[in-house]
Amino acid sequence: MTQKRSKWNNVWITGASTGIGRDVALQLARAGAKVAASARSTDKLAELAALEPNIKIYPLDVTDHAAVLETGQRIKQDLGVLDLVILNAGIYKSQRADLGFSAKDCAQTMAVNHNGVANGVEAVLSDMVARDGGHVAIVASVAGFCGLPRASSYSPSKAAAISLGETLALDLTGSNVKISVINPGFVDTPLTAGNDFPMPFIIPSDEAATAIISGLETEKFDITFPWKMRWLMKSIAAMPYWMYFLTLRPLIAQQRAAYEAAQAEKQGSSSE
Repeated sequence: MTQKRSKWNNVWITGASTGIGRDVALQLARAGAKVAASARSTDKLAELAALEPNIKIYPLDVTDHAAVLETGQRIKQDLGVLDLVILNAGIYKSQRADLGFSAKDCAQTMAVNHNGVANGVEAVLSDMVARDGGHVAIVASVAGFCGLPRASSYSPSKAAAISLGETLALDLTGSNVKISVINPGFVDTPLTAGNDFPMPFIIPSDEAATAIISGLETEKFDITFPWKMRWLMKSIAAMPYWMYFLTLRPLIAQQRAAYEAAQAEKQGSSSE
């Protein structure tokens, strides 16, 4: 079967060395797009580029403002006009307030998940506005719809990313510059591999990549998947607080039980 041709010629993806970013890069490159792939891991980027000649690598720490702007310029010089930019770099730090709250973890998570996105937006948006064309996609999360247990650094950072996308879309109303916010549910990636609690409706990263590309092709603002997680999280976020807290109690109990079981297993292993 002939693969569908990419809608975009030149694409920049951050957080492209693993998980969703890697699979999106591969799918777009195999569909004919020239893909600039950025991440901190040079080795993993090199492995990615070896799989597909349409991928060129640009190692980058998205929290380095000057480096992001410089890398954006280099990519535009090498590839030409960027049709699509997917700001996907992100980190996750599990944090339970009853076991110790860390402002440092909050700052580090916000630095990547929101500020890193903002750096990427600055690197490309002025050119898109000047030519009145282009598409910026921000990868946030359903965890940004509302506060979730064990996510006191992650949920606020993703909420900030969603809010950034909303305000950009409002400011660009009437232009041909498109903004999308991508909100995955649980996806089987290195980011979720360390979770010691049940992850409902979890999907493979290649399936997530296909959903992202399909959503971006329609130029939708809100790309949230899978549909069961979308329905669940949108419903919880719309609840009055008394119902919201009541609804999440079983999840809190479930996560605490999973945490205690994991701790007991660790203690048992260390005593052997």
